[in-house]
Formats: sequence, C-alpha cells, structure tokens
Amino acid sequence: MIGKLTGKLDSVVEGGCILDVGGVGYLVSCSSRTIAALPPPPAIGTVLVETHVREDAIVLYGFAEESERACFRALTRVQGVGPTLALAVLSAMSPDDLAQAIRVGDKASLGRAKGVGPKLASRLLTELRDWAGAQAKGRGPGAAGGAAAVPDGLGAGPEVAPGVEADAVSALLNLGWKRPEAAAAVARVIGRLGDDAPLASVIRDSLKELSTR
Repeated sequence: MIGKLTGKLDSVVEGGCILDVGGVGYLVSCSSRTIAALPPPPAIGTVLVETHVREDAIVLYGFAEESERACFRALTRVQGVGPTLALAVLSAMSPDDLAQAIRVGDKASLGRAKGVGPKLASRLLTELRDWAGAQAKGRGPGAAGGAAAVPDGLGAGPEVAPGVEADAVSALLNLGWKRPEAAAAVARVIGRLGDDAPLASVIRDSLKELSTR
C-alpha cells in the first residue's frame, strides 16, 4: 500500500491533484484544505496517502497533515460516510474544528459540509464523540498552557484548554442562550483565538458575537 508520495506537482485537478513521482503521474483525491497547502506547480510536494482498493479501481486520498488523515479514517468509519463525503467535511472544517464541533454538539457547523444533512450531523455527533474527546486529551501539556482565571460571576478556579469550549457553552446556557447558537458562537471564537484561549476570553467574545446577531 502507498503511505506517502513526494514528487513534482504536475497539476491541480477537480477534487485533487496529479503528482509526478519518477515519471509516473499519481492522481490523488484531496480536500480543498490540502490542495491549498500544496506548493504551486511544478514545485515538489508531499502528501500522506490513504489507499482504498475497490473491485474496479485503486483510489489514493492525499493529506497535508497526519491529523487530517486520521480524521479521514475516523469519518469513514461512520455509517453512511464514504471517502468523498469525508473529503467534503475536511474541505469545510479542519480536524480541530470538527472535533470541537462534535464536543459542543454544533450541528450547524457540521451542516456546512456538502452532503451533511441533519440526520447525518446527528450521527456524526454520536459516533465521533469518543474520537473528539480523544483529540482534546491528545493536545497534552501544550494545550493546557497554565491556568486561566474565570471572570467573577462565571465560576471559580483554574481551567485548562481541553474543557474550555464545553465550559464556555455551559456558561452561555446558564445565561439564557440556546445550545445551538451558544455552541456555534463558542466554536467561532475558539477558531479565531486558538485552542489555548483562556475561558474568560472565550466567554466574553462569545457574548459579543451573540449580542450582535
């Protein structure tokens, strides 16, 4: 099986690219995110590869990062999600964004991916819950980055980054906002501030977002 390809980027085609490796052109299906990360033709590029063997073809799926390939594997284990739909999800959301949306139950963000309707979004929330939780734990010491103080009236004690999104959504719910809009606002704010943003900053910016909508 092919696990990685490095070669001259011959061209970008619809849904992927062609890599020239030793004179052989490999057609690799990729997300728009991976395509954007590749250098312009004819520079040398590298993609990690997931090989799918079918009765009628051998199909290569390429990824700029290991996290995207791992996310692709998790997605294709979900009932009703094939490789093409998995790439559509990865074109709409980064692996971190997807994991974050799963953890906070943000169906609206999942629905932005082409081909993901309400029923499939619900299935993704259910079947990828463990995967999303593992992504948060896997951020390790770099994600914790030290304690963050919680603003007065919103709780007490230090918080670490892996639980920030859930805690921020919970705080917004306690303030009267509905879960879908709270989760979406928190997801946008963390996407802008970064995964290690302090809880206080996430809540304040989320409130600002909600108040302008």
